[in-house]
This record gives sequence, structure tokens and C-alpha cells, in this order.
Amino acid sequence: MSSPTAIRLRSRLPDVGTTIFTVMSALAAKHQAVNLGQGFPDFACDPALIDQVTSAMRAGHNQYPPMAGVPALREAVSQKMERLYQRHYRAADEITITAGATQAIFTALLALVHPGDEVIVLEPCYDSYQPNIVLCGGVVVRVPLAPGTFRPDFAKIAAALSPKTRAIIINTPHNPSGTVWSRADMLALQDLLAPTNVWVVSDEVYEHMVFDGAAHESAARYSGLAERALIVSSFGKTYHVTGWKVGFVAAPAALTTEFRKVHQFNVFTVNTAVQHALAAYMLDSAPYAGLPAFYQRKRDLFRAGLAHTPFKLLPSEGTFFQCVDISKVSALSESDFCQWLTTDIGVTAIPMSAFYADGFDQRVVRFCFAKEEATLNAALERLQKLSALA
Repeated sequence: MSSPTAIRLRSRLPDVGTTIFTVMSALAAKHQAVNLGQGFPDFACDPALIDQVTSAMRAGHNQYPPMAGVPALREAVSQKMERLYQRHYRAADEITITAGATQAIFTALLALVHPGDEVIVLEPCYDSYQPNIVLCGGVVVRVPLAPGTFRPDFAKIAAALSPKTRAIIINTPHNPSGTVWSRADMLALQDLLAPTNVWVVSDEVYEHMVFDGAAHESAARYSGLAERALIVSSFGKTYHVTGWKVGFVAAPAALTTEFRKVHQFNVFTVNTAVQHALAAYMLDSAPYAGLPAFYQRKRDLFRAGLAHTPFKLLPSEGTFFQCVDISKVSALSESDFCQWLTTDIGVTAIPMSAFYADGFDQRVVRFCFAKEEATLNAALERLQKLSALA
């Protein structure tokens, strides 16, 4: 009888290794670098939200909630969507609470994509998209955003559409570039998809982080997109609680039915007490209203400091990321530069090439400024050393 170790395992993701975020965070810890790589805050959430969780637990909300999510939280999401984007999603059959946005995106793709179906992704993109499509048996069709500006190229998107195209994943505000899609962009996408049967997975986890007075152009605002879109967002990003892993999906009832068929078997439901706490917190006020100004202050502080380095600053229109061109700083590749920056300068960034399947290197790296001012100032002090090397 053969031993288990003799059984040959055929990988579902043979080309996937440890994520760049895990690698760089480990390197940052080893060298005691200021970690501006992985996208999470180093500050606490509102203590009132913690109090709501405690109250929910003490009130006995510790068993399974409904599969689709606590009704009060779904109603709070419904009200928010209508207030901000003027589209009503019924709490009962058009809003689903998920175990974070990553699970929501994977579940959406599992609900939509059949083996051999093509799914368009716009590179650079969040690193879960392409493995998710592969796990569904789909075919990844990569369309580059314009290098440097990271704006959508609708001629290239149109050229990528085929009779096999099942879905397109869009992301605004965009991780990793910080680019925000405009109304004209959304209208162009709506017009492009109008004669097709292509679904849209709209990743809007940074919906409340848009700067300089601009508005977030949710797919919910556009009838021709809303009718074919699963809109994904994240309570973790909005309320500085990324470790809670709670998000939501808003979609028309027919799409939601298919989404929930998968959701009930890959997650079933999400932390009960946290759902009740989020519902109470949202219904008390609109605690996301101050987020654009909150993060813009951090962006402006960080950009002002980076202006005294040889980096070329790219626009940061939204999210909590700032990208820079390293061409005047180093001849190293993006990946090697990020390792050197961590070990020799003491600040960690993420190479933009990590967000491309082919590792496209355009001499750009990404910093996360969702940090305490003291953290940002410590990083900036170290980055000033680069001026002497340029």
C-alpha cells in the first residue's frame, strides 16, 4: 500500500506562490522597516464600533444569522446605496453580506463563470482576480490600463470582447494605482456593453475614499451597468477593521439568487455580532461621510514629504495608495528596488509589477498611506536619504 506522501498532487494553481504582500511584510519585520506595503491601517477604528460589537455579543447575537446576512445590516446597506447612488436595492433579495470583498468577488465569479468562459481583467489588478477566474475554469483575458495614467482604454476593451466573454471585472477607485473612473468612463463602458451579454463585477471597496471633491461613480448610478453588475464593497476598508473580513454585494434579484446559491456553500454566513454592530453603527449616523477628507489629509502629508525626494509622484485620486516612478532613484527592477528599499533604507513598498500576470515593469512602486501621521513621518524621514543617492 502506497503512503500518502507518494500520491501525486496536481495543483489547481501551479503558477501561484506566496503573495508579494506576505513576502514584503516578512522582510519588513525582519529589517524593522516602516511597512507601507500591505494595504491596511495601523490605527484603531472608532471605539463606538467596538462597543457595539460588545453590546451585540452581550445581547446574545452569537449564533448563526440568516444566510444572506442580518436583516438590519442589509437594510442599512440598502439605504446607503439609495442615498449615495440613487438606486434602490431591496434588502431582502438584492443585498448579501459576505466574508470580506475577496470572498464576494470569488463567489460572484463562481456564480457567473463556466469552464471555457472568458473574463476580462484590467491590469494592473488586485491579485485575487486572476486565480479566482482560473479556479472557476474560466479563461483570463488581460487588457492593460494605460501605462502611467492607468486609465481604461475602451478601444482595447472592445477588441478583447468576444462571443466567449462572460464577464469583466472593473475596480474604481483603483488598487493599486489610485486612479478613479470618471462619469465619462462609466458611460463609455455602459455603451460598450449595451449590445452584449457580458456581466460586470464592480469592485468598489474604496468607494468612500475619493479626493479633491470628486464623486465615486458607482456602477449603481448607471442603469445599463446596474442591471448587469454585482457591486462589491468592504466594511473593513470603510471602518478601519480589515481583519473583521466583512463586505457586501448589491445586485439585481436574479443575479443575487445565483450569487447566494454559491455563497451558502462556500461561506454560508458571516460573524453575527459584528453584523449587528455594523448595522447599529450605520443607522446611528453616516460614519463614512468624513472619510474622503480624513484620507486626503494623509495623502497630502505624504505627497508633500515625497516631493523632497527624487521620486516622481503619480496622481492619487482615491484609495489609500500613492504610486511613484523610481526612474531617477535607481536602475534596479521594481521588485529588486522594493527589497533594497526595505533592507537598506528601512521603508517597504510594493512593486507595481506584482499586479501584472507577466510581471510588466514600468519603474513604478506603490506605498500605502493609511497610517498614523507618526508612521508616515518616520517613513518620510528615511526616504529623504534617497536625495543623496540621486
